[in-house]
Amino acid sequence: MSGSHAMIEIRGLRKDYGRVQALKGIDLTVPGGQLFAYLGPNGAGKSTTIRILTGLTRMSGGSASLGGFDIERDAIAAKRQFGVVQQYVNLDQELTVFENLDIHCRLFAMKKKARRERIDRLLAYVDMTDRASTLIKKLSGGLKRRVTIARALLHGPSILFLDEPTVGLDAAIRRRIWALIKKIQQEGTTIFLTTHHIEEAEFLAERVAFLDEGRIVALDTPSNLMARVGSWAIDLVEDSGMKTRYFSTREEADRFRAHGAFTMRRVNLEDAFLSLTGKKVGQ
Repeated sequence: MSGSHAMIEIRGLRKDYGRVQALKGIDLTVPGGQLFAYLGPNGAGKSTTIRILTGLTRMSGGSASLGGFDIERDAIAAKRQFGVVQQYVNLDQELTVFENLDIHCRLFAMKKKARRERIDRLLAYVDMTDRASTLIKKLSGGLKRRVTIARALLHGPSILFLDEPTVGLDAAIRRRIWALIKKIQQEGTTIFLTTHHIEEAEFLAERVAFLDEGRIVALDTPSNLMARVGSWAIDLVEDSGMKTRYFSTREEADRFRAHGAFTMRRVNLEDAFLSLTGKKVGQ
């Protein structure tokens, strides 16, 4: 369940790269315990937002706080509020699972006994106790992703940033990661998710923001965003390409007389984003 207090608060956030405006005044509040999805095409500003919030990039204007700590005025306290899972695996391939986690604990000045207890607990949490002595380079992509999630949780953060956490994984492994993400949220962690897998956001998120060209163009629950378009869709294959028609009910869709090849399906978040921007989330 989401809390009423804001764990992530962003006001008028801007980022300029010369004449290019990557972020054009983002306003956003994420309550404690919420799983929030931040969706948009490539170049929309998703990763820029996370880089600013995690202290890797300076903002050009506006303000942001994590757990009530301003990310610039109280940078150290703000950084203690979060863990982050980057889009690409950045573990040391020549070290073991345990060694990678132990180094991270040392960066947070954890004592030896506390390090061991925390690592053991999190390896059990991500179902990797038997892999503690395995070299990272010997692991599959899904197991490496689980290690990066465990590492992000070592210091007990209240916020977890997930930047494309299942990129490159097959469908079965993605769903195991989804179950882990849900478990983390249910224990009270606020999760800020970016993803190109639209079904990932539909399954996981309580609220979704659509980001396009540096602006938030819609912000609501997944069901409400999809309801703006309709409930059912028919994809038509025509000489000019694929076209989609939307309907409020299954009965309306059934009455539609399509000529040629077509597919009937439920409306998804991709449809909602496409109707607002004319683009796909993964473009």
